[in-house]
Formats: sequence, structure tokens, C-alpha cells
Amino acid sequence: MLLALDIGNTNVTLGLVHGETIMATRRAATRPSATADEMEILIEGLLHIDSASLADVTAISLASVVPSLTGVATVLAERRALPLLVAGPGNMPMPIRVKSAAEVGADRLVNAVAVARLYGTPAIVVDFGTATKFDCVSRDGAFIGGAIAPGLELGVEALATRTARLPRIELEEPEKAIGTDTVSAMQSGLVIGYRAMTVGLLERIQTELARSERVDPETIQIVLTGGLSSAPWARGMPGVDAIDPELTLKGLAILWALASGEPTITGDSSVGWTGSAAGSIHIISEPAK
Repeated sequence: MLLALDIGNTNVTLGLVHGETIMATRRAATRPSATADEMEILIEGLLHIDSASLADVTAISLASVVPSLTGVATVLAERRALPLLVAGPGNMPMPIRVKSAAEVGADRLVNAVAVARLYGTPAIVVDFGTATKFDCVSRDGAFIGGAIAPGLELGVEALATRTARLPRIELEEPEKAIGTDTVSAMQSGLVIGYRAMTVGLLERIQTELARSERVDPETIQIVLTGGLSSAPWARGMPGVDAIDPELTLKGLAILWALASGEPTITGDSSVGWTGSAAGSIHIISEPAK
């Protein structure tokens, strides 16, 4: 089975992929200083929850925005003699039309591949992670940029650590915007305010994308993903076509399938690609010495 591994600034998310099915998805806190031994223990522990282990894994498809852990994952793959695909600008099966492709996070590119393949284009992915990322895919399937804003949990952490009397709170949407105590006032500012920021920025991006692609704004696919995409306040956002918390893992599975010539996860998309990303695979034939 394929191990899809998404290493973000806040969480490490993994999924075991068999054919077109993600059989298990687990998440743990990111530790940038982790060693290869610690990473191996973490992955084994997460897989064990679903009665699986690294012994079941035949290859790894990786997206990482933490350089130190990219190296750690590479060492782990070498130790286990597993083929490894590290997602990046050089192996995306889509054009990247931005000023500097090297600056774009691997997770953003993987999400763009997945949304085009599974939901169609033009599209916008809103990824609720440490940062909130808005990523745009053109009608012909190219990544064309987007926007990055602070994530909701960063706002909670900033208020709790940079003020003397404001506590950490649960991220729940209050009934009214006018809070009558500290907690409800913070929930209003953080959750309702964050949702308003997201909706407002999304509407402007949607309008610009529709204009540049010469399409009706309603035809643009809007997909939410990330750790907070399933929150009640996110589910009620207007104009959203799908909420897919596993979008990045699906994108990693698609990349691996394209690179190895296996059947790929498909959706309603009419977008297709020619060529192969096989040159991006790091095939490890024997354990590192």
C-alpha cells in the first residue's frame, strides 16, 4: 500500500492508500526537530491504530513544508528501502504560472492537482491550516497563484500569548456577534470575524478568476480542505461545492499513480495530462548504509 504523508507546520497527516481508497487517515503534531527514529515511531504508532504497520507500506508519496522533516522522511524511506516521491514544482503534472514556482508550498501544488482531477476547473481550494491558503486553478488546469492569510488557530494563540488577561478558548461560533462576556466576545471576533474574512476574500478571488478565465463565477469549483474544514462554521460558508479534508492525501495518491503508471483516482474532471512524473521518483533499491 502507498503511504501518503503530508508534513505541515502544525500537523503530520498520513493515509494508507489502496487502489482508489484511502483506508486510514491519522494526524499528529509536527515536531520539526524529530529524528528519523522518532518519525518512524510516530508513523508506526499512527498506523497501528488501524491495525497496520510500515511493513504494509510499499511506497511513500510525500508533501512537506518543513525542510528538516523532508530530510528525515528521506532517511526513513532509505532505511526501509521504499520508493519515495517528494512532491514539488519540478514534478507537478500541471503548468505553474506564478513568478517563482520554487516558492510555492508543495501542499498547495498537490491540492491544485487534486482539485483539478477530482472536481474540475477552474477551481479554488481553501485550505484551513496553520495558514489559510486560497489556491487557484485555471480552466486549462494550471496553478496560477492565490492568497495566504493567518490561520484561525494562529489568532487564538496570538491573543492568548500576547495579552495579559485573554484566555485560550474553544473555536465555536457564538449565537450573536455582540459578546456579553470575554469568551463570547473573543469567539465573535475570532470565529465570526475569521469566517467573514474568508468569505470576503474568497468572493473577490472568485470574481477575479471568473474575469480572467472568462467564465461565470458560479461555474468555479470551490473546495474546502484542511484540519478546520469540517468545523460547523466552515460547513455553512456560501458557494462551497465540496468539503474534502483528505484532498492533499488524494493529491499525493494521484501524483504517485501518474508517476508509476498505475490507475489514478478520478472524479468528474475533464482535465487530463500527458507525460509522466516518473523522473521525480527516488527509487531506493537497498537500505542506506
